[in-house]
Amino acid sequence: MLSELKTSPKVVGAKQVRRALKEGGALRVFIAGDADPGLTAPLRELCESCGVPVEDVPAMRELGRACGIAVSAAVAALVR
Repeated sequence: MLSELKTSPKVVGAKQVRRALKEGGALRVFIAGDADPGLTAPLRELCESCGVPVEDVPAMRELGRACGIAVSAAVAALVR
């Protein structure tokens, strides 16, 4: 699951994930469990309305590492 983030095209961060969802390019969204719910709840709802599956990741640090970045990440998405 997370290994796909290292090798597949992706976007990282709330703004980029929101854009990918609205443009129909997101295939799957990953949300960190310890991220701010005020940030993640609207993205979950958008995923639901767009029919994009959501995968929960326990920690922001783990998601950031899986994306190959040196900082934590609240959300990321695999894109077309």
